[in-house]
Amino acid sequence: MVAWLTVYLLLVANWALWRDLARIGGTPGALLGSIATMAVLTGFGTLALLTLTAWTRGMKPLWFAVVLVAAVAQHYMLTYRAVLDPTMLANAMHTDLHEARDLLGWRMALNVLLVVLLPAWWLVRVRLAPMSLWRQLWRNVVLCVAALAMVAGTAVATSRAFAPLMRNNTQLRYLTNPLAPLYSAAFAKLEPLLQRSLQLVAISGDAALGASYAGQGKPPLFVLVVGETARADHFALNGYPRDTTPALAARDVLSWRNVHSCGTNTLASVQCMFSPLGKEDFEGRKEDTENLLDVLHAAGLAVLWIDNQPGGCKGVCDRVPNAVASDGLRPELKKTLCEGQECLDDTLLQNLDQRLAALPAERRSRGVVLVMHQMGSHGPAYYKRSSTAFKRFLPECRTKVLAECSQGDLVNAYDNSIAYTDQFLGGTIDWLKARSARFDTGLLYLGDHGESLGEYGLFLHGLPYKMAPEVQKHVPMVVWLDGGLARRRQLVLACLRSERDAALTHDNLYHTVLGLMDVRSSTYKPALDAFSNCRAPAS
Repeated sequence: MVAWLTVYLLLVANWALWRDLARIGGTPGALLGSIATMAVLTGFGTLALLTLTAWTRGMKPLWFAVVLVAAVAQHYMLTYRAVLDPTMLANAMHTDLHEARDLLGWRMALNVLLVVLLPAWWLVRVRLAPMSLWRQLWRNVVLCVAALAMVAGTAVATSRAFAPLMRNNTQLRYLTNPLAPLYSAAFAKLEPLLQRSLQLVAISGDAALGASYAGQGKPPLFVLVVGETARADHFALNGYPRDTTPALAARDVLSWRNVHSCGTNTLASVQCMFSPLGKEDFEGRKEDTENLLDVLHAAGLAVLWIDNQPGGCKGVCDRVPNAVASDGLRPELKKTLCEGQECLDDTLLQNLDQRLAALPAERRSRGVVLVMHQMGSHGPAYYKRSSTAFKRFLPECRTKVLAECSQGDLVNAYDNSIAYTDQFLGGTIDWLKARSARFDTGLLYLGDHGESLGEYGLFLHGLPYKMAPEVQKHVPMVVWLDGGLARRRQLVLACLRSERDAALTHDNLYHTVLGLMDVRSSTYKPALDAFSNCRAPAS
């Protein structure tokens, strides 16, 4: 049974693998050799794995589950050219039903049914002959060893031609189905348990407010907006020919044009960008540490995270006050701004004064940091991320199967979502301006990762960082400061404007915010503070 299942999965559930091999191409002989080698490695690798389950008729539900996993994985590989590496699977595990809903639909159901119907019918009908435990064990061991020997022998025999192919096309190893999704899911689930201590490393013990808080006339009120799926090259502020950012342009903001993310998905990027460790150390860490919000809170500031993304804050806000944007929303506003459990980002601006007033008065008197986590341009349903008033680029793609849309319609839908983000940020700046009499105000917007819109046949995001295209890593960063906050921190705006092409990454966020909020900590590194070069010495 496992042998027949292996043959079936190899032929029916690996079209993404065969497609990528055909795309890589080469001479007819080399292409056929690559396909044959991958077929042997994938087939006998799958057979070796399934022999571990070849015991009793009670294994039938497990075999069906393997086929189902392969069918679902193939759908996303073919539809969005997704690569199911451990990072992608970890991100999927942190996605709830509301966030994943846009990735479901009749086409997915049809694609899955086409793969699972025949083996499901067969699994129900086939009869298993009873066998003694020792005889079954002997047969399984022999089959498993033989399959692994075929894998090893093929790998050695073809290494001269095959190793360069795999080295130059690392995505191929994550297209082997069902090996890749099963391995990646197991790794994503077990790796945190095996390699990381559950103990949280404290870094906020020495956090303190700086000299600017002594006898301050007005406390700071700073808004940090965590963008979602925004591409820097689709912001008119950065030279994009379409006017996607008129609201920000009218408010004299500063836009950094050479900023890159820590990851290519929300889980990797959001945790990393708030960490003091930097990308390399964060990805190699053996234990979790406190983050930027912990340090700001420990210094005595009022901190609040407001979320408009069903996936949540990925653990970043667990130890500070946090809220869901739609909580407490009036029914008439909910009808206007929300569809089901998903709401437009203007929901983040509702009830802000009440949320502010609910923070401890003693902390508010020192200063406030509000973090807003956007729904932004989350795909594939880009058309849902903008209201009718901001659909300036038409016609737009209105399906979740992005490959069915023309490139122009797809870009229109995405650009409308960027235009909506622009007006949301403009509204946030206006809210801050209206409170400048009581606070020194400022805003920093930073995208978490970019997005592929059909370039090279790729859609969405989440490819392994080393193989991801530039558009999945190049993110926007926009800053607005009122005169009070700039003077408070001795920032020279003309100098900041001259720095807008400086190469920055998510590694800079932690230190830039600590520097802007004048919070002292042993973890602060001036060299990573994006504003440190433009801070005039105190008079």
